[in-house]
Amino acid sequence: MIRFGHLDIDFDDRVLTPRTWTVRQSTWAVKLSAELPDGPILELCSGAGQIGLLAAALTGRSLVCVDADPVACAFTRANAERAGLAHLVEVRQGSMEEALDPDENFWLVIADPPWVPTAQVERYPEDPRTAIDGGADGMLVAERCLATTDQHLSPGGAAVLQLGTTGQADRLPKLVEGSDLTIEEVRDSPGEGVLVHLALAPGPEPGMSAATEGYWTI
Repeated sequence: MIRFGHLDIDFDDRVLTPRTWTVRQSTWAVKLSAELPDGPILELCSGAGQIGLLAAALTGRSLVCVDADPVACAFTRANAERAGLAHLVEVRQGSMEEALDPDENFWLVIADPPWVPTAQVERYPEDPRTAIDGGADGMLVAERCLATTDQHLSPGGAAVLQLGTTGQADRLPKLVEGSDLTIEEVRDSPGEGVLVHLALAPGPEPGMSAATEGYWTI
């Protein structure tokens, strides 16, 4: 059990150990939600559910959690129940591509994908490999989150993506080319990951890049 914001989050060694510093992702999502219409939050790669659950608790919005791991989904349901949020939370086990209907849209998306490069997963022996392994460059699952966000984020909506390094964040402008996603702001906290605020516009005007320059903050 770990204290996450004002919530008690249960987990074990079969799922990712919650990092208390990821409260920053929840609180940023809460701040962005204040400018958005009512509607549910979508959380991708939800793990034990702590990031989305805290955002739901602080906003009163309903929450759809998606994770491929049935154990993680079971912890999310139990943690929602413990927090008195079960009536707001729907947990869907499966791939993000299969768990969502093609016409489902959300004003707010939270994603904390595995971002550790495969060659470095041994640095985190307390976590199951499937919960942290992001492929050769750590961006394999993050790219899927971007594609899912592009498909399911409502125009004018906001997303908060968590990555591991500034080098990974520097790849995002290339990755969002050809989509309607724009990079609004990147926040780097050394040793505590990188957060990226993305938005969905109807599409860039002719001759304009989808990426936004000068978006870094620390």
